[in-house]
Amino acid sequence: MRNAYYLFLFVVLAIAGCKSDTQKSVTKNAATVNSVKHAQGLQLYRYDGYTVVKVTNPWPEAKDVFTYVMLKKGGIVPDSLKQYTTVQVPLKTVVVTSTTHIPSLEALGVENTLVGFPSTDFISSEKVRARIDAGKVKEAGANESLNTEVMIDLAPDAIVGFSISSNNKSLTTLEKSGLKVLYNGDWTEQTPLGKAEWIKFFGALYDQEDKADKLFADIEKGYNEALVLAQKATSRPTVLSGAMFQDHWYLPQGGSWAALFLKDAKSDYLWADSEGIGSLNLAFETVLDKAENADYWIGPSQFTTFKEMTDANPHYAQFKAFKTKNVYSYSSKKGAKGGLIYYELAPNRPDLVLKDLIAIFHPDLLPGYQTYFFEKLK
Repeated sequence: MRNAYYLFLFVVLAIAGCKSDTQKSVTKNAATVNSVKHAQGLQLYRYDGYTVVKVTNPWPEAKDVFTYVMLKKGGIVPDSLKQYTTVQVPLKTVVVTSTTHIPSLEALGVENTLVGFPSTDFISSEKVRARIDAGKVKEAGANESLNTEVMIDLAPDAIVGFSISSNNKSLTTLEKSGLKVLYNGDWTEQTPLGKAEWIKFFGALYDQEDKADKLFADIEKGYNEALVLAQKATSRPTVLSGAMFQDHWYLPQGGSWAALFLKDAKSDYLWADSEGIGSLNLAFETVLDKAENADYWIGPSQFTTFKEMTDANPHYAQFKAFKTKNVYSYSSKKGAKGGLIYYELAPNRPDLVLKDLIAIFHPDLLPGYQTYFFEKLK
């Protein structure tokens, strides 16, 4: 998984048997309310001196729940939590494994703690690219096969990893070597605000929970304001998405992250009623029959020009959206090494994605607005 793009239930533990008055005072002031509102796979419980982080959906249909204790300076871990991975925070060094992790580090101002990353060419952030160019961020292999020798040599305070299943031999090997691996499930979230709220995960890692809360609150406010604005639209244009790959047309299912944006932007995505949160793969003829007269075409895979599209498949020109030049792509905005900015930043900034789509579908609602991710094909 290149960019990934792209998922903890806390039970208050008994304090009976605590041996010291200090430890009793820490557990007695436990917060029993999860501070996460939108993310389905993340739970945070804040205590005096430490935060308990639970990742309940690290990969689709996961049965494993991962519990981590973020220990602050001067904090004490109760005996009841000592079975779980404990990390001293704030982190001084870290390896992350998805480009979606990079914007959170940058927003918190801690990108200088990053010392390793798999496939660094995919990173678009200018600040982090400068560190890569200066040799301060090492190439760490690939997510499913991290370079064990490099990782052990780096010895980061934590590795923030992701996995598509319970069988990730690379991360398991690193754990057995004594390194601390923390699973991040941001990519499994299906709602725009659910993905973005994972900045709170990083807030806990850097003892910057208040700052992370504020950053997310601003994103949430911007998204909700855009939602209200979209309701003022007087039309609901029809929308097509995706493109052909080999012999199949891939497009978002109705319950997916991408489809929810189209709904929230008050458009009529033609596959909105399809069940599922992943991708549909359809025959070209099936898509043409349903979407030939769609008003807009959003996210036509890797294409950035109309010529590229017809060179790949001349039948794309049969669609009304192609003929009227209403095709918009996020693939034209790239980092210095070709990584797509959309894949890196969009999950963290759903407010910007939604405003882009509103400006495309309902330009009268955002006059003069310059889209951040999407550009009209040329």
